[in-house]
Amino acid sequence: MDIPAEIARREQRLAAIAEAKVDIEQRAQEGYERERAEYEEKLAGREAKKAAGKNPGGKPPKAPEPGPRPEDQVNLTDEQSRIMPTRSGGFEQCYNAQALVDTETMLVVATGVTQATGDMQQVKPMLERLEQLKADIGQPERLLADTGYCNKANVEECAEAGIEPLLAPKRERHHLSPEERFGNPPALPEGASALEQMKHRLATREGRALYAKRKQTVEPVFGIIKSVMGFRQFLLRGLEGVSHEWTLACLAWNLKRMAVLRPHCVHSS
Repeated sequence: MDIPAEIARREQRLAAIAEAKVDIEQRAQEGYERERAEYEEKLAGREAKKAAGKNPGGKPPKAPEPGPRPEDQVNLTDEQSRIMPTRSGGFEQCYNAQALVDTETMLVVATGVTQATGDMQQVKPMLERLEQLKADIGQPERLLADTGYCNKANVEECAEAGIEPLLAPKRERHHLSPEERFGNPPALPEGASALEQMKHRLATREGRALYAKRKQTVEPVFGIIKSVMGFRQFLLRGLEGVSHEWTLACLAWNLKRMAVLRPHCVHSS
């Protein structure tokens, strides 16, 4: 055994663990502040319903607790990655890849990679990217996104950007009654909030038809990138490297898609 080398190795490992502890505490504080803001928003919503004489229903939200949790971890191989739940029910060391897809062409117009497990905080960054692209692609009419993106702040951000939000407030039921499928809800009262207006819009026949485009737009893009193009995991480490890798994957998809969209020219001689 090389004693000096072994001591140095152990000292480096202890230093890495100390840095990891600091990182975990910083993440826990950021998570607490985010959860606290969501908690206060939910409380305010319940109080507003009470003030209007309505029953808020359900259990009151539980206040978040500060500090690291027992399950908080840091990966020493790629410290910028995060442990995230997977659809299969397990957990993996991951990044959260985002893509903004045009409903008409199915081309990816903006990308992003985040360390956040959820999607709630990703609407504002995408709206900022759209603002930068406005000179090239024009002003989008609406933004379609699933329930993971829906909260009051995101709806208001869309409204301020001049984009109609259609963010599902809850998971869609598969079997709607004939009244729900073919009818329209009663008119909204005056003074309805942006969130209430969006929910009403989604309950109309036209709103449901518009929102239905989400599944046939973004879901195939992710499915083809993963299953047909074989891009199922990142090969680089670090947020910056992974972001570049995801951008290249989406550029490859766009080239593939543009080959389909390109009109076929017929030459005669």
